[in-house]
Amino acid sequence: MPEARKLVVGAAPEGASDADSAARAVREMFTSIAPRYDLLNHVLSFNVDRLWWRRTARSFAQILAQPDARILDLCCGTGDMAFALRKRAGKCSQLVLGADFSHAMLQRARAKSVGKISQNGKAMLGWIEADALCLPFPNQHFSLVTSAFGFRNLADYDAGLREIVRVLLPGGECGILDFSEPTGVIGHLYRIYFKHVLPRVGTLLSGVRGPYAYLPNSVERFPQPQEMLDRMRRAGFREASWTPYTFGIAGLYRGKK
Repeated sequence: MPEARKLVVGAAPEGASDADSAARAVREMFTSIAPRYDLLNHVLSFNVDRLWWRRTARSFAQILAQPDARILDLCCGTGDMAFALRKRAGKCSQLVLGADFSHAMLQRARAKSVGKISQNGKAMLGWIEADALCLPFPNQHFSLVTSAFGFRNLADYDAGLREIVRVLLPGGECGILDFSEPTGVIGHLYRIYFKHVLPRVGTLLSGVRGPYAYLPNSVERFPQPQEMLDRMRRAGFREASWTPYTFGIAGLYRGKK
Protein backbone atom coordinates (compact mmCIF):
# COMPACT_ATOMS: atom_id res chain seq x y z
CA MET A 1 0.00 0.00 0.00
CA PRO A 2 1.49 3.38 -0.93
CA GLU A 3 2.63 5.42 2.06
CA ALA A 4 0.60 8.43 0.92
CA ARG A 5 -2.58 6.43 1.36
CA LYS A 6 -1.83 5.87 5.05
CA LEU A 7 -1.51 9.58 5.70
CA VAL A 8 -4.89 10.62 4.30
CA VAL A 9 -7.02 12.09 7.07
CA GLY A 10 -10.16 12.93 5.13
CA ALA A 11 -11.63 14.84 2.22
CA ALA A 12 -9.55 17.69 0.82
CA PRO A 13 -11.43 19.85 -1.71
CA GLU A 14 -9.33 22.24 -3.77
CA GLY A 15 -8.26 25.22 -1.69
CA ALA A 16 -8.93 23.59 1.69
CA SER A 17 -6.05 23.95 4.14
CA ASP A 18 -7.43 22.15 7.20
CA ALA A 19 -10.38 20.09 8.43
CA ASP A 20 -12.60 23.12 9.05
CA SER A 21 -12.05 24.63 5.61
CA ALA A 22 -12.52 21.20 4.01
CA ALA A 23 -15.89 20.81 5.75
CA ARG A 24 -16.98 24.29 4.68
CA ALA A 25 -15.97 23.61 1.08
CA VAL A 26 -17.90 20.32 1.01
CA ARG A 27 -21.02 21.98 2.46
CA GLU A 28 -20.83 24.79 -0.11
CA MET A 29 -20.42 22.31 -2.96
CA PHE A 30 -23.46 20.26 -2.02
CA THR A 31 -25.51 23.37 -1.38
CA SER A 32 -24.71 24.56 -4.90
CA ILE A 33 -25.88 21.34 -6.58
CA ALA A 34 -28.85 20.51 -4.31
CA PRO A 35 -31.54 21.59 -6.83
CA ARG A 36 -30.35 19.07 -9.43
CA TYR A 37 -28.66 16.53 -7.20
CA ASP A 38 -31.20 13.72 -7.68
CA LEU A 39 -31.37 14.13 -11.46
CA LEU A 40 -27.60 14.10 -11.78
CA ASN A 41 -27.21 11.04 -9.54
CA HIS A 42 -29.62 9.04 -11.68
CA VAL A 43 -28.30 10.26 -15.04
CA LEU A 44 -24.60 9.92 -14.23
CA SER A 45 -25.01 6.44 -12.69
CA PHE A 46 -27.45 5.27 -15.39
CA ASN A 47 -29.95 4.67 -12.57
CA VAL A 48 -27.74 1.99 -11.00
CA ASP A 49 -27.64 4.07 -7.82
CA ARG A 50 -31.23 3.02 -7.09
CA LEU A 51 -30.15 -0.64 -7.14
CA TRP A 52 -27.25 0.09 -4.77
CA TRP A 53 -29.52 1.74 -2.20
CA ARG A 54 -32.03 -1.11 -2.33
CA ARG A 55 -29.30 -3.74 -2.08
CA THR A 56 -27.80 -2.00 0.94
CA ALA A 57 -31.19 -1.78 2.67
CA ARG A 58 -31.77 -5.47 1.95
CA SER A 59 -28.44 -6.29 3.62
CA PHE A 60 -29.82 -4.97 6.91
CA ALA A 61 -33.28 -6.52 6.63
CA GLN A 62 -32.90 -8.36 9.94
CA ILE A 63 -32.31 -5.13 11.88
CA LEU A 64 -34.98 -3.24 9.95
CA ALA A 65 -37.53 -5.91 10.90
CA GLN A 66 -37.04 -5.20 14.61
CA PRO A 67 -39.87 -2.91 15.85
CA ASP A 68 -37.67 -1.28 18.51
CA ALA A 69 -34.67 -0.62 16.23
CA ARG A 70 -33.32 2.92 15.95
CA ILE A 71 -31.96 3.76 12.49
CA LEU A 72 -29.71 6.67 11.47
CA ASP A 73 -28.61 7.52 7.93
CA LEU A 74 -25.60 9.85 8.02
CA CYS A 75 -24.74 12.37 5.31
CA CYS A 76 -28.20 11.58 4.00
CA GLY A 77 -28.27 14.21 1.26
CA THR A 78 -31.72 14.28 -0.31
CA GLY A 79 -32.72 11.14 1.55
CA ASP A 80 -32.63 8.28 -0.96
CA MET A 81 -30.81 5.83 1.34
CA ALA A 82 -33.19 6.71 4.18
CA PHE A 83 -36.16 6.13 1.86
CA ALA A 84 -34.77 2.72 0.87
CA LEU A 85 -34.27 1.74 4.52
CA ARG A 86 -37.77 2.86 5.49
CA LYS A 87 -39.32 1.00 2.56
CA ARG A 88 -37.45 -2.17 3.49
CA ALA A 89 -38.66 -1.84 7.10
CA GLY A 90 -42.21 -2.22 5.79
CA LYS A 91 -44.86 -2.34 8.50
CA CYS A 92 -42.39 -2.02 11.35
CA SER A 93 -43.06 1.21 13.20
CA GLN A 94 -39.56 2.52 13.86
CA LEU A 95 -38.47 5.96 12.67
CA VAL A 96 -35.62 6.23 10.18
CA LEU A 97 -33.68 9.41 10.87
CA GLY A 98 -31.62 11.16 8.20
CA ALA A 99 -28.84 13.57 9.20
CA ASP A 100 -26.83 15.97 7.04
CA PHE A 101 -24.97 19.24 7.57
CA SER A 102 -26.22 20.75 4.30
CA HIS A 103 -29.44 22.65 4.94
CA ALA A 104 -30.23 22.77 1.22
CA MET A 105 -29.98 18.99 0.91
CA LEU A 106 -32.25 18.44 3.92
CA GLN A 107 -34.83 20.80 2.46
CA ARG A 108 -34.98 18.55 -0.60
CA ALA A 109 -35.25 15.44 1.59
CA ARG A 110 -38.10 16.92 3.61
CA ALA A 111 -39.96 17.99 0.48
CA LYS A 112 -39.65 14.49 -1.00
CA SER A 113 -40.94 12.84 2.17
CA VAL A 114 -44.04 14.96 2.76
CA GLY A 115 -47.09 12.68 2.82
CA LYS A 116 -45.18 9.71 1.41
CA ILE A 117 -44.27 7.36 4.24
CA SER A 118 -46.46 7.27 7.34
CA GLN A 119 -48.35 4.80 9.51
CA ASN A 120 -51.52 5.70 11.39
CA GLY A 121 -50.85 9.35 10.61
CA LYS A 122 -47.32 9.22 12.09
CA ALA A 123 -44.32 10.13 9.92
CA MET A 124 -41.81 7.30 9.60
CA LEU A 125 -38.96 9.49 8.35
CA GLY A 126 -37.27 12.32 10.23
CA TRP A 127 -34.55 14.80 9.27
CA ILE A 128 -31.99 16.62 11.36
CA GLU A 129 -29.24 19.08 10.47
CA ALA A 130 -26.10 17.73 12.09
CA ASP A 131 -22.37 17.27 11.58
CA ALA A 132 -21.37 13.61 11.24
CA LEU A 133 -18.21 14.29 13.26
CA CYS A 134 -20.14 15.69 16.23
CA LEU A 135 -23.57 14.09 16.39
CA PRO A 136 -26.22 15.40 18.81
CA PHE A 137 -27.12 11.92 20.06
CA PRO A 138 -26.30 10.04 23.27
CA ASN A 139 -23.89 7.14 23.45
CA GLN A 140 -25.20 3.70 22.47
CA HIS A 141 -28.41 4.96 20.91
CA PHE A 142 -28.81 3.43 17.42
CA SER A 143 -29.18 -0.15 16.21
CA LEU A 144 -28.00 0.71 12.69
CA VAL A 145 -26.05 3.62 11.19
CA THR A 146 -25.67 3.89 7.43
CA SER A 147 -24.07 6.36 5.06
CA ALA A 148 -24.41 6.30 1.28
CA PHE A 149 -21.86 8.21 -0.80
CA GLY A 150 -21.36 10.76 1.95
CA PHE A 151 -18.77 9.30 4.30
CA ARG A 152 -16.09 9.87 1.65
CA ASN A 153 -16.62 13.62 2.05
CA LEU A 154 -15.88 13.77 5.79
CA ALA A 155 -12.91 15.88 6.81
CA ASP A 156 -11.66 13.09 9.10
CA TYR A 157 -12.49 9.47 8.26
CA ASP A 158 -11.23 7.99 11.54
CA ALA A 159 -13.11 10.55 13.62
CA GLY A 160 -16.25 9.73 11.61
CA LEU A 161 -15.87 6.03 12.34
CA ARG A 162 -15.32 6.68 16.05
CA GLU A 163 -18.44 8.83 16.18
CA ILE A 164 -20.48 6.07 14.54
CA VAL A 165 -19.14 3.59 17.11
CA ARG A 166 -20.04 5.99 19.90
CA VAL A 167 -23.72 6.27 18.94
CA LEU A 168 -24.18 2.57 18.14
CA LEU A 169 -25.59 0.13 20.64
CA PRO A 170 -23.36 -2.83 21.56
CA GLY A 171 -23.93 -5.30 18.74
CA GLY A 172 -25.26 -2.51 16.52
CA GLU A 173 -24.20 -2.41 12.89
CA CYS A 174 -22.76 0.11 10.46
CA GLY A 175 -23.09 0.17 6.68
CA ILE A 176 -21.03 2.57 4.54
CA LEU A 177 -21.89 2.53 0.84
CA ASP A 178 -19.38 4.40 -1.28
CA PHE A 179 -17.47 4.45 -4.53
CA SER A 180 -14.36 2.41 -5.17
CA GLU A 181 -11.88 2.00 -8.02
CA PRO A 182 -12.36 -1.22 -10.00
CA THR A 183 -9.41 -2.97 -11.64
CA GLY A 184 -8.75 -4.51 -15.04
CA VAL A 185 -10.56 -3.55 -18.23
CA ILE A 186 -13.64 -2.40 -16.31
CA GLY A 187 -11.42 -0.18 -14.19
CA HIS A 188 -9.81 1.37 -17.26
CA LEU A 189 -13.16 2.18 -18.85
CA TYR A 190 -14.52 3.41 -15.54
CA ARG A 191 -11.64 5.84 -15.04
CA ILE A 192 -12.12 7.29 -18.52
CA TYR A 193 -15.81 7.89 -17.78
CA PHE A 194 -15.35 9.02 -14.19
CA LYS A 195 -12.45 11.42 -14.78
CA HIS A 196 -13.34 12.85 -18.18
CA VAL A 197 -16.97 12.27 -19.15
CA LEU A 198 -18.77 12.54 -15.80
CA PRO A 199 -17.26 15.91 -14.74
CA ARG A 200 -18.23 17.49 -18.07
CA VAL A 201 -21.78 16.14 -18.07
CA GLY A 202 -22.23 17.00 -14.39
CA THR A 203 -21.01 20.54 -14.96
CA LEU A 204 -23.23 20.96 -18.01
CA LEU A 205 -26.40 19.77 -16.26
CA SER A 206 -25.78 21.48 -12.91
CA GLY A 207 -24.20 24.67 -14.16
CA VAL A 208 -21.58 24.29 -11.42
CA ARG A 209 -18.08 23.04 -12.16
CA GLY A 210 -16.46 22.43 -8.76
CA PRO A 211 -18.43 19.47 -7.37
CA TYR A 212 -18.08 17.27 -10.44
CA ALA A 213 -14.39 17.99 -10.81
CA TYR A 214 -13.99 17.15 -7.11
CA LEU A 215 -15.89 13.84 -7.29
CA PRO A 216 -13.27 11.67 -9.08
CA ASN A 217 -10.50 13.17 -6.97
CA SER A 218 -12.37 12.34 -3.78
CA VAL A 219 -12.82 8.71 -4.86
CA GLU A 220 -9.14 8.42 -5.76
CA ARG A 221 -8.22 9.83 -2.36
CA PHE A 222 -10.58 7.59 -0.38
CA PRO A 223 -8.93 4.60 1.36
CA GLN A 224 -8.71 1.35 -0.57
CA PRO A 225 -11.00 -1.41 0.79
CA GLN A 226 -8.32 -3.14 2.88
CA GLU A 227 -7.18 0.12 4.45
CA MET A 228 -10.77 1.14 5.14
CA LEU A 229 -11.41 -2.19 6.87
CA ASP A 230 -8.29 -1.72 8.99
CA ARG A 231 -9.53 1.73 10.01
CA MET A 232 -12.92 0.29 10.93
CA ARG A 233 -11.32 -2.35 13.14
CA ARG A 234 -9.13 0.24 14.88
CA ALA A 235 -12.23 2.37 15.52
CA GLY A 236 -13.92 -0.51 17.34
CA PHE A 237 -15.75 -2.56 14.72
CA ARG A 238 -15.57 -6.33 14.49
CA GLU A 239 -16.66 -8.54 11.60
CA ALA A 240 -15.64 -5.73 9.24
CA SER A 241 -16.25 -6.64 5.60
CA TRP A 242 -16.47 -5.10 2.14
CA THR A 243 -18.87 -6.29 -0.57
CA PRO A 244 -18.24 -4.91 -4.07
CA TYR A 245 -21.20 -3.73 -6.14
CA THR A 246 -21.27 -3.61 -9.96
CA PHE A 247 -17.73 -4.78 -10.72
CA GLY A 248 -16.33 -2.86 -7.76
CA ILE A 249 -17.49 0.58 -8.91
CA ALA A 250 -19.11 0.88 -5.49
CA GLY A 251 -19.19 -1.29 -2.41
CA LEU A 252 -20.67 -1.75 1.04
CA TYR A 253 -18.49 -1.65 4.16
CA ARG A 254 -20.12 -3.42 7.10
CA GLY A 255 -19.08 -3.60 10.70
CA LYS A 256 -20.55 -4.61 14.05
CA LYS A 257 -19.80 -2.82 17.30
